[in-house]
Amino acid sequence: MAHTVEEKKKLLHRVHRIMGQVAAIERALDQEAECSDILHNIAACRGAMDALMAEVIEGHIRYHVLAQNGTATDEQARAADDLVSALRAYLK
Repeated sequence: MAHTVEEKKKLLHRVHRIMGQVAAIERALDQEAECSDILHNIAACRGAMDALMAEVIEGHIRYHVLAQNGTATDEQARAADDLVSALRAYLK
């Protein structure tokens, strides 16, 4: 899915961070931490998942929806930018 080596590294870094957050949730549950602490950990994990989702959706739009051979019109490029912005705002 990643369209460049750098994008792949960035996405994998996000996944590793999410894995750490999920592990923290598991530890908190196992140690019977306060509900508020567990909820904060879950919210942080959800935010990280939403950020990963936004990155993948943006890549899909830019590399699979818009033509990569330079034939996309300015209007199509603006529409893609608007869609990406709307999705990022929704996923925050």
